[in-house]
Amino acid sequence: MKALLLGIIIVAAAVCAALPVGLGWWADILAFLRGGVPVLAAFIGLIAIFIGIADIKDRAEAKKEQSEGKSE
Repeated sequence: MKALLLGIIIVAAAVCAALPVGLGWWADILAFLRGGVPVLAAFIGLIAIFIGIADIKDRAEAKKEQSEGKSE
């Protein structure tokens, strides 16, 4: 119950900080998002490349094991 109440208070504080009536951090939030999205996209792209390489290696290994199984 305490964690739920604390979470609600933190979310309310974040919303108040972003509103123009509150701290007015909306422009800073947008700048952070504009700067963070390309970095996040590059990170996701690198992960996709590593997954693709691992998939190619797994397929090659499976094909090799399949051909060894047929020859026996």
